[in-house]
Amino acid sequence: VQLQASGGGSVQAGGSLRLSCAASGRTFSSTSIGWFRRAPGKEREFVAAASWSGGTFYADSVKGRFTISRDKAKNTVTLQMNSLKFEDTAVYHCAAAAFALGLRAAAQYPYWGQGTQVTVSS
Repeated sequence: VQLQASGGGSVQAGGSLRLSCAASGRTFSSTSIGWFRRAPGKEREFVAAASWSGGTFYADSVKGRFTISRDKAKNTVTLQMNSLKFEDTAVYHCAAAAFALGLRAAAQYPYWGQGTQVTVSS
């Protein structure tokens, strides 16, 4: 599975960014996609996931601000990030998994894309 993440950038606090993860090499309809992030000096953390069965999952820290969605026609998962905070600054990675559950755990994802930087200035 190949994953291509895009859409990072710099924004002021309160602003919005949209990340996209394009997947290829596996049937998209049976692939779950998750987003994880790693801030400087911190461990990688789960952000959001969209399962192949239609479920969506969010970290408490982003619930109500971020929205994850699947575009089956484009084999793409989009992470819309609104009301961004300084603490959202991190490198964001998308990852692919065959399972529809347990998607908060990085260990469930054997396939990872390159990271995209998100910088939020306060």
